[in-house]
Amino acid sequence: MSKTVPVLIASIVGCIMIVANFSPFLLPARQIAEDWFTIVATIAMMLGGANLCVHHLKNISDREAGWGFSAVTLISFFITIAVGLLKIGVVPESEQQVKFAWSGPFQQEGSGFWWIYQYLFSPIVSTMFALLAFYVASAAFRAFRAKNLEAILLLITALIVLVGQTRDREITSLFLPPPAEGMPQHVPIADLTEFIRKTFVTAGQRAIMIGIALGVVATSLRILLGLDRSYLGGDE
Repeated sequence: MSKTVPVLIASIVGCIMIVANFSPFLLPARQIAEDWFTIVATIAMMLGGANLCVHHLKNISDREAGWGFSAVTLISFFITIAVGLLKIGVVPESEQQVKFAWSGPFQQEGSGFWWIYQYLFSPIVSTMFALLAFYVASAAFRAFRAKNLEAILLLITALIVLVGQTRDREITSLFLPPPAEGMPQHVPIADLTEFIRKTFVTAGQRAIMIGIALGVVATSLRILLGLDRSYLGGDE
């Protein structure tokens, strides 16, 4: 019974969300389901924050390896919540907002939350992605070893795309010498790069998207039919 009721709720709500796209009579029920989703998602975020605090407090209490990072995480977490909830630095934009405390958008330019995002979070994210460039270069070096035909094709394609990103858009393909008089001009590498993007890359992306769509449909059907109960937290 403890698992049957959640499965029934998930199946009924899922069917309502699907049928509401074709029947306007179920739009109010769909709106109610979306409102409940927002409520459940908010509760899940609160539980996630509580779990984060418990996990890092345990690391600090047990003095496990890297407990200093846990302390920094908790301090940053609480400071960000306090600045966002109290709307520190937010200036009321209208007379109506002046009458109410803590009014105005918390992401207002110049506010404390905006400052944290602009000058702390964004640089950290940029630094992380900049460090990923070294891992990408290392992986590319291992992948581009011309061991077989597939690796050779991958290497040639990568070189064409990389060279096509240069500022000189008139570099001819594969650095061939200028053609003889009366012969057709070589295709610029920039044009080859664009051809690869529009033809091969687009075809691969569409194949991946089709596969993802089929996977979503299959997973949704398993949930609607009660075959997949992984969202209950168990194996069944």
